Amino acid sequence: MLYVDKELQGDTLTVSLDGRLDTTTSPDFEAELKSNLDGVKNLVFDFEKLEYISSAGLRVMLSAQKIMNKQGEMSIKNASDDVLEVFEITGFIDIINIQ
Repeated sequence: MLYVDKELQGDTLTVSLDGRLDTTTSPDFEAELKSNLDGVKNLVFDFEKLEYISSAGLRVMLSAQKIMNKQGEMSIKNASDDVLEVFEITGFIDIINIQ
Protein backbone atom coordinates (compact mmCIF):
# COMPACT_ATOMS: atom_id res chain seq x y z
CA MET A 1 0.00 0.00 0.00
CA LEU A 2 1.22 3.50 -0.83
CA TYR A 3 -0.24 6.75 0.40
CA VAL A 4 0.66 9.92 -1.48
CA ASP A 5 0.33 13.47 -0.22
CA LYS A 6 1.06 16.33 -2.61
CA GLU A 7 1.57 19.97 -1.70
CA LEU A 8 2.07 22.64 -4.37
CA GLN A 9 3.52 25.98 -3.27
CA GLY A 10 4.28 28.26 -6.19
CA ASP A 11 6.34 26.18 -8.60
CA THR A 12 7.52 23.71 -5.92
CA LEU A 13 5.71 20.38 -5.61
CA THR A 14 6.43 18.32 -2.49
CA VAL A 15 5.35 14.68 -2.71
CA SER A 16 5.30 12.73 0.55
CA LEU A 17 5.16 8.94 0.29
CA ASP A 18 3.98 6.61 3.02
CA GLY A 19 4.27 2.85 2.54
CA ARG A 20 5.87 0.82 -0.24
CA LEU A 21 6.84 1.96 -3.74
CA ASP A 22 6.98 -1.37 -5.56
CA THR A 23 5.64 -3.21 -8.62
CA THR A 24 2.09 -3.03 -7.27
CA THR A 25 2.01 0.68 -6.43
CA SER A 26 4.44 2.16 -8.99
CA PRO A 27 2.21 2.26 -12.10
CA ASP A 28 -0.59 4.26 -10.46
CA PHE A 29 1.87 6.53 -8.65
CA GLU A 30 3.80 7.25 -11.86
CA ALA A 31 0.63 8.17 -13.75
CA GLU A 32 -0.52 10.42 -10.90
CA LEU A 33 2.90 12.07 -10.61
CA LYS A 34 3.27 12.79 -14.32
CA SER A 35 -0.16 14.43 -14.42
CA ASN A 36 0.98 16.89 -11.71
CA LEU A 37 4.33 18.07 -13.11
CA ASP A 38 3.20 20.82 -15.51
CA GLY A 39 4.74 24.11 -14.41
CA VAL A 40 6.73 22.51 -11.59
CA LYS A 41 10.30 23.79 -11.37
CA ASN A 42 11.26 22.12 -8.09
CA LEU A 43 10.10 18.58 -7.29
CA VAL A 44 10.80 17.38 -3.75
CA PHE A 45 10.11 13.84 -2.58
CA ASP A 46 9.75 13.41 1.17
CA PHE A 47 10.57 9.77 1.95
CA GLU A 48 10.26 10.03 5.74
CA LYS A 49 7.49 7.40 5.81
CA LEU A 50 8.57 5.38 2.76
CA GLU A 51 9.29 1.87 4.03
CA TYR A 52 10.55 0.21 0.84
CA ILE A 53 11.45 0.98 -2.77
CA SER A 54 11.82 -1.70 -5.44
CA SER A 55 13.35 -1.56 -8.92
CA ALA A 56 9.93 -0.51 -10.22
CA GLY A 57 9.99 2.41 -7.79
CA LEU A 58 13.51 3.32 -8.88
CA ARG A 59 12.28 3.41 -12.48
CA VAL A 60 9.60 5.94 -11.46
CA MET A 61 12.27 8.08 -9.76
CA LEU A 62 14.47 7.92 -12.87
CA SER A 63 11.53 8.86 -15.10
CA ALA A 64 10.71 11.84 -12.86
CA GLN A 65 14.38 12.88 -12.86
CA LYS A 66 14.44 12.89 -16.69
CA ILE A 67 11.36 15.13 -16.79
CA MET A 68 12.75 17.48 -14.16
CA ASN A 69 16.13 17.70 -15.93
CA LYS A 70 14.23 19.54 -18.69
CA GLN A 71 12.13 21.83 -16.50
CA GLY A 72 13.85 22.27 -13.14
CA GLU A 73 15.27 20.30 -10.23
CA MET A 74 14.36 17.20 -8.25
CA SER A 75 15.48 16.11 -4.80
CA ILE A 76 14.73 13.48 -2.19
CA LYS A 77 14.76 14.19 1.53
CA ASN A 78 14.29 12.20 4.73
CA ALA A 79 15.10 8.80 3.19
CA SER A 80 15.57 5.97 5.70
CA ASP A 81 18.82 4.03 5.91
CA ASP A 82 17.18 1.07 4.12
CA VAL A 83 16.02 3.23 1.21
CA LEU A 84 19.41 5.00 1.07
CA GLU A 85 21.10 1.61 0.87
CA VAL A 86 19.03 0.75 -2.22
CA PHE A 87 20.07 4.06 -3.82
CA GLU A 88 23.73 3.37 -2.98
CA ILE A 89 23.75 -0.22 -4.26
CA THR A 90 22.05 0.73 -7.54
CA GLY A 91 24.17 3.84 -8.13
CA PHE A 92 21.13 6.13 -8.00
CA ILE A 93 22.83 8.09 -5.24
CA ASP A 94 25.07 9.56 -7.97
CA ILE A 95 22.14 10.40 -10.29
CA ILE A 96 19.55 11.88 -7.93
CA ASN A 97 19.98 14.75 -5.49
CA ILE A 98 19.47 13.18 -2.06
CA GLN A 99 19.48 15.56 0.89
